[in-house]
Amino acid sequence: MTVHARPGATLFAACRQLFSCYPLAVTPAGAEDGGRSMVLVNRAAGPVIFFVLTQARDDLFVFRSWHRRDGVHQEIRPAEPVSDSTGHAITASMPVPYDGALLGWVTGRQVTALLTVHCRAPQSWDDPVPVPEIQVLPMAGTSDPLHWPPFTASPLDDVRLWEYARRGQIVDIAPLITNRPGQAFWVPSPDRWSTRHEIGCIVVTGNLPAHGYWLPAGVYLDHWTLREGIPAPPAGRLLALPAVVDLAAKVRPA
Repeated sequence: MTVHARPGATLFAACRQLFSCYPLAVTPAGAEDGGRSMVLVNRAAGPVIFFVLTQARDDLFVFRSWHRRDGVHQEIRPAEPVSDSTGHAITASMPVPYDGALLGWVTGRQVTALLTVHCRAPQSWDDPVPVPEIQVLPMAGTSDPLHWPPFTASPLDDVRLWEYARRGQIVDIAPLITNRPGQAFWVPSPDRWSTRHEIGCIVVTGNLPAHGYWLPAGVYLDHWTLREGIPAPPAGRLLALPAVVDLAAKVRPA
């Protein structure tokens, strides 16, 4: 959904609407610039650009570029004018699910792929944090692309991301995982860090039912691994590796 607004008080209202309509995109207060925040992705100008929108106070939003050195920094208050470029950048952007979100792609009533979100905003001028990314991890054994999200190769390029969520095709898995500790685990790969984000796989040890869908037991691997025909190691072997993390302690519900 795109929020239409004009610079000024209406743009302030549009910012509030973004935080109200997209709770799954909101990072809690204190994690970024001392207030609640969200990452926005903008494709209107050609190349993909990322921004951070922070609700610093009830009467103040701060809009800035992803990398602070890029120079965009605009305060948005109810009664003060805002540049047309800022207004267009905000209203033409799409929110990104919050950093650390764990989502599921539902086919029928079954989750066939997990989506891990990485969008930790840089905290300083020189922080080399990579740009936001959503990694798609289908369940091993579901090699049929019909069971995978249509955006598997590039989720943030699909403007229908939130439409899928409204339809129930994308669901927030975090409440399901946090309510059942010891059932789902993050297994870092031996090469734990890529040039982008931490890499690994997810092991679910038992079928987890939820309202309207269920998450089957299995190993969830990066889709590029499955495309190359690399078989998934047995779940028991993966869980015996070092640095395995119970996802119940790693993720948070929106």
